[in-house]
Amino acid sequence: MTRRPTLLAAITLTAAAALSLSACGNDDSSGKNDKIAGADTSKEPSASPTPSTSTASNRPKITLPSDLTLDFEDTKTGDAVKDAVLSDNAERMRAVDAAITGTDPKGEAVGYYNTGKALDAALSWIAEFNDAGATMTGSARYYDRQVTLNGKTSAGLTFCADESKGFSKDKKTGKVSKTPVTKNSYVFYNTRLDKNPDGVWQTSQIISTRGAAQCQP
Repeated sequence: MTRRPTLLAAITLTAAAALSLSACGNDDSSGKNDKIAGADTSKEPSASPTPSTSTASNRPKITLPSDLTLDFEDTKTGDAVKDAVLSDNAERMRAVDAAITGTDPKGEAVGYYNTGKALDAALSWIAEFNDAGATMTGSARYYDRQVTLNGKTSAGLTFCADESKGFSKDKKTGKVSKTPVTKNSYVFYNTRLDKNPDGVWQTSQIISTRGAAQCQP
């Protein structure tokens, strides 16, 4: 069964960690490969997500603000199962950004497309933006998306992200914190997805490596 976070801001994070926000949502369940990501799984949420009654037939509608664009490449492989994995991964990334930017303030889509460690990491990342009074703007491009099926209900997915045009923005002032383009503007993701009983490919593990050589232009 899918899970839905009830209190996105229930995770306690330090102000120093919140100030490390960079580019578009780069959450990381490992807490080791990307210090900028700010997803520390050693910190447990103070409020556990509750089960969701959503099914594949009533997926949550995800919208993003007009000043934020996510582009996903390699969406069609010719294999229906792999295409479904890619589609649900894209919705997962969109869901996290929707929660950060306020178009999904309750984070229902976050709980729908994430589970386990990946859900904890997503909630931590969202909470950092909330604590910093920040949102995001600009664009991000996801490319070189490669799916490996591990049986009927498990898959691995690796992909790169170009976050060179994605920035954090102060919610109150609207000031955009533009940063120069460096090798760290490019991120490598290594994820695991598991198909739940409702037929949704939920991300269960996610590790990100900022500045990865294989993602450089």
